[in-house]
Amino acid sequence: MLSSQTSSIFTVSRLNQTVRLLLEQEMGQVWISGEISNFTQPASGHWYFTLKDDTAQVRCAMFRNSNRRVTFRPQHGQQVLVRANITLYEPRGDYQIIAESMQPAGEGLLQQKYEQLKAKLQAEGLFDQQHKQPLPSPAHCVGVITSKTGAALHDILHVLKRRDPSLPVIIYPTAVQGDDAPRADRACH
Repeated sequence: MLSSQTSSIFTVSRLNQTVRLLLEQEMGQVWISGEISNFTQPASGHWYFTLKDDTAQVRCAMFRNSNRRVTFRPQHGQQVLVRANITLYEPRGDYQIIAESMQPAGEGLLQQKYEQLKAKLQAEGLFDQQHKQPLPSPAHCVGVITSKTGAALHDILHVLKRRDPSLPVIIYPTAVQGDDAPRADRACH
């Protein structure tokens, strides 16, 4: 039952608008260091990408009037320093940053680690054709070995649910970064 506090009931639109205003007024402009992933440039000329580090990520937009001043082409895995405003995209309730300027800060550490691991596994022959097995068609069950707290798990489950909602999924949570990752990977075999 509603009480006398009905004046503090927000519609979703009003809540998102209030949160957006709080973010924009309280945070102001900030500098953010991160590694670029999921970089896209649609016909509008705007740039959309994700900035991430080893434990978090944030969606970013850099509009055409700002990205024209950037003197390099951002690449996946590149470490950058971005001056940005923090805001909330009201229709979806997603917080994001709007980049005003960007400068390169070298190859991203995550990308370096990925390339090193890929080279190591290649040298061990793990990408050789003899190790590959054909995928069953259709799949009867899918196993996912990843961090239980990472964005990858959410993305995988979202795609699987969209493509085949009745497909059983077994999740094996494991460390995918840090010192425990190789040990956890071997335990899966």
